[in-house]
Amino acid sequence: MVRKRRSEIISWFLEPFIPRRGQGHQPDFVLLVILGVLLFMGLLFLSSASSTMAFYKFGDTYFYVKQQLVHGLLIGAILFYICIRINFDWYRRMAPLFLLGSLALLGLVFISNFVNHYGTARSWIVLGNFSFQPSELVKLFYILFLAGWCDRLGRKVGDWSTGFLPFIFLLATICLLIILQPDIGTLSIIVLVSLAMYFAAGAKWKHLGIIVVAGSIFLVTMIKFAAYRMSRILVWLHPDLDPQGAGWQIKQSLIAIGSGGWFGVGLGSSRQKSYLPQPANDSIFPIISEEIGFVFTAIFLLLFVILIFRGFKIARHSEDNFAKLTAIGITVWLAVQIFINIAGMTNLLPMTGVPLTFISLGGSNLAVSLAAMGILANISKYTGYARI
Repeated sequence: MVRKRRSEIISWFLEPFIPRRGQGHQPDFVLLVILGVLLFMGLLFLSSASSTMAFYKFGDTYFYVKQQLVHGLLIGAILFYICIRINFDWYRRMAPLFLLGSLALLGLVFISNFVNHYGTARSWIVLGNFSFQPSELVKLFYILFLAGWCDRLGRKVGDWSTGFLPFIFLLATICLLIILQPDIGTLSIIVLVSLAMYFAAGAKWKHLGIIVVAGSIFLVTMIKFAAYRMSRILVWLHPDLDPQGAGWQIKQSLIAIGSGGWFGVGLGSSRQKSYLPQPANDSIFPIISEEIGFVFTAIFLLLFVILIFRGFKIARHSEDNFAKLTAIGITVWLAVQIFINIAGMTNLLPMTGVPLTFISLGGSNLAVSLAAMGILANISKYTGYARI
């Protein structure tokens, strides 16, 4: 009896690594190459953007790069390897448990003993010297859960009672936890990813109209009753109203981007990194633009475009609906987060504090993003074509 029980426990631990049924092939080569190049460039740009701040704070020019290597890239690489090796069907079964766990962690940010404030947001859980953002886990596990839920519903996903109302309830529950932090950047990503996945699964377009109208009313209400949100909108529309205060970051960001010219001032030669708030985090894109210029910034952004294109192509060629929806969710997440960051830094959108994926300082974001890329690469092994 004991031996049988031991065998069951061992089987439970090894089950995720049992190869999936069906003919698999090597993961998408282009995806892996572009990802590797972006990670290398991320460390290079981070080294330049954070050097001055790191030296003044810690006396070590590469302090933040070392932090990113250990807490972001190393952990992320381990997660990437695990996620690309795991039997993909295992994600389908474990997604509800993972989502519940991540939501429980998200709830801890409201307990003062565990929380660390970042500006007005309560986004970080702190345990000793270790800290992380549970909202990053929520993004990934919510994508897996929503993909599994839509796959199980099939054609019923467009029904009012069995599809639309449960979808709205789930989305509203998660959004409420995010709003209470508050974290508008993460909220925007989760809403847009949810809508993309839900309608890719076969939801009705009239439901989209209901969501857009209700969401617009809610957004206006949120802005109206929060002074700091109204301030961000005013700064976005009129950055010159308070150039030394609320408009400082966007003004310095635009100066940095304009100073780069066609070919930049040279890597490590940015002047604006001494003036921009959070030069290694939210504001890293303007520093990149200043140092490498318009031409090379366009090439840099093209790498993101190719990565996103490969993600959608993997989704299109996936033979499993759960895998297809997961690939769509991960790719839209990547695209939306990149767009929100760059649009905020160029004043196309109000700033929300969203980091630039694979580039900005932040171990939680990098590690979870690499886990997501591992899942996407895993899906690419079971597409309809070995080379797509």
